[in-house]
Amino acid sequence: MAAQAPQETALDSLRDREIGVEQEHLDRVYRRLEEKIHEAEFLMNDAAQRGQVGTPGALAERDAQVFRAGIHLNRLNNEFEDFLFGRIDLLLGKDGKKGPDGAYTAVEPAEGAVREDNTADIAETLHIGRIGVLDQDYAPLVIDWRAPAAAPFYRSTPVDPGRVVRRRVIRSKGRKVLGVEDDLMRPELTAFLDGRELPVIGDGALMAALGQARSHTMRDIVASIQAEQDLVIRAPAASVTYVEGGPGTGKTAVALHRAAYLLYQDRRRYAGGILIVSPTPLLVAYTEGVLPSLGEEGQVAIRAIGSLVEGAEATLYDSPSVARAKGSSRMLKVLRKAARGALELNDSPTRLRVVAFGRRLELEADELAGIRRAALGGTAPVNLLRPRARKLLLDALWERSGAAGRHTDPELAAELRSSFDEDITSEDAFTAFLDAWWPELTPAAVLTAMADERRLGRWARRILNPGEVRKVARSLRRDGYSVHDIAMLDELQAVLGAPARPRKKRELDPLDQLTGLEELMPVREESQRERAERLAAERTEYAHVIVDEAQDLTPMQWRMVGRRGRHATWTVVGDPAQSSWSDPDEAAQARDEALGTRPRRRFELTVNYRNPAEIAELAAKVLALAMPGSQAPKAVRSTGVEPRFTVVRDILGETVRDEAARLLERVDGTVGVVVAMQRREEARRWLAGLGDRVVALGSLEAKGLEYDATVVVSPAEIADESPAGLRVLYVALTRATQQLTVVSAERDEPDGAGIPDLLRD
Repeated sequence: MAAQAPQETALDSLRDREIGVEQEHLDRVYRRLEEKIHEAEFLMNDAAQRGQVGTPGALAERDAQVFRAGIHLNRLNNEFEDFLFGRIDLLLGKDGKKGPDGAYTAVEPAEGAVREDNTADIAETLHIGRIGVLDQDYAPLVIDWRAPAAAPFYRSTPVDPGRVVRRRVIRSKGRKVLGVEDDLMRPELTAFLDGRELPVIGDGALMAALGQARSHTMRDIVASIQAEQDLVIRAPAASVTYVEGGPGTGKTAVALHRAAYLLYQDRRRYAGGILIVSPTPLLVAYTEGVLPSLGEEGQVAIRAIGSLVEGAEATLYDSPSVARAKGSSRMLKVLRKAARGALELNDSPTRLRVVAFGRRLELEADELAGIRRAALGGTAPVNLLRPRARKLLLDALWERSGAAGRHTDPELAAELRSSFDEDITSEDAFTAFLDAWWPELTPAAVLTAMADERRLGRWARRILNPGEVRKVARSLRRDGYSVHDIAMLDELQAVLGAPARPRKKRELDPLDQLTGLEELMPVREESQRERAERLAAERTEYAHVIVDEAQDLTPMQWRMVGRRGRHATWTVVGDPAQSSWSDPDEAAQARDEALGTRPRRRFELTVNYRNPAEIAELAAKVLALAMPGSQAPKAVRSTGVEPRFTVVRDILGETVRDEAARLLERVDGTVGVVVAMQRREEARRWLAGLGDRVVALGSLEAKGLEYDATVVVSPAEIADESPAGLRVLYVALTRATQQLTVVSAERDEPDGAGIPDLLRD
């Protein structure tokens, strides 16, 4: 060890020196940012002074200036922390042209940039961050990560380096640089920067980024996006972009960065908003901070599939059998029958009595039933058919009155009919009857009606079997909704056609009445964030839809998401091998219906950046059982730490708690404990008191998440909980970035080494 000490000291000294170099640059950037913030604040104050003049022209100028300065100040403040993350050192380019960001535009090196003795000089250094920053002379201090000049940071590889010699990942917190890690794109080259040989720190930027501890909220992984991911992020959005990839390939990160990139490239086109749909609330919480950190907020909505319907939130889980019934496209027929059948609830009247022209007119139950059938004969939403039903009632009463033959003159006949309709509709008895006989239905009311097993049995005859009817009705009697209930509510909203709510009028500023400048005053009345939240709440359709973990959407959920992107372009991200839905073919048909005839473009991510090879090899055994012939993504690193197998000693909860505590001592970050869905609450009690770094979650909640270490409890129990259980188990085994422990119970049939039957060779 003593012989290695000088080398380690030298390495530490070089690392500290390079951290100091980057710290000096970061300090300069922050000084420039502070100057820009002061400029924006000055503009705001100057605008306030202009407002004191009081003339319409001065007020208009004031409002426009406030608007521009407010946007600029808001963006600077949002991007002020933790925004510098990369650097590239480049060879001399083929030409001397510069782009608007101040960087040279050449992609390939100039002839002679590399000398015959394989040495070269660094001609340009670019720092990459969340927004672009220029110095007083308009030279780039930071390049916006979405700008063309930043593309080599992501796309350059040792196979195709372009002008890049060294790529550096900079880790910082606030205004302090914590570390740097380098990749050499041209390892055969000896490069010089300012007369000194270009230093290289660390074992490689990608491996260092992957080895970092993970927190509960997703860290911005822009710095580790590789070439195949960047191709997807920057792909044209004129159609449907399919992105497939196994666990750890960065699908969610690609989806989030694609949203920001599309907004950056064509803000006008995507002013209608981008919707990102995630399968679970946990995944939403894990990812929702990424986009604001990249400089985009307000126009991007990240929603769990159980949060897409306003006023309803999924808090419950359905059993696999109930989920299959509710999520199947068969449920569409049931809901359509239920929407019409619900009109007969609430003691629907069976007789209509009114007085017209001095006569009592009546319609009996059979006549009313015929009128209702005629009114429902069309395909229009039930609530929007009420005017039609009203007209048919009036037609029947008019016929019953015998007044139709009193006049041969068409004008007199029309006048008489108009008078008749006015007399009838002004009667309280007719209005009360219509309200009771054709009430305005709500999705929640129809779903509540379906909780009656006998009633549901009539509506679902020959669609659901008796066992499914019983289970679905029972599940609808619970207090709350599941994710499958949310999709049914959304479908009922379309079937019923509830009238849209009137838009709230904005309170006017008193100055608006004097200047007529209402549209120029958004910054004064509401912040950008408030305005973005208001617009997002009012949106029902989006310009671009990104579906994360798309393989898990049921046919009914595809219909729900499809309604929000009727005129949108799409990015669909998923992995068939991780699907928790029991009938992928049925879901694929519903997906294709939602996407329509738009052309498709496909990408595949093939590299597993998350799992070390030791964990990936174990998970591949389950993949071979779940989907024979499927190819797992290739793991690019190895830790030398094999998965640990242990058997329940006496009490399951105590064993799991001990294993979680053991992992907390071995990793710096988080530990996820994955159990079968029915054990979620039980597992949380097992782990009570171990601290915030350990999380208990059900097998279906684990999708898309990652932890430094995981404990998978009873693989057999997870595999047996649904027809898709083996695919769900595959997901559970691929959540760890460093260490994995498998706890076997009696049901797992462990061998002498504690390895459960499902995971043995």
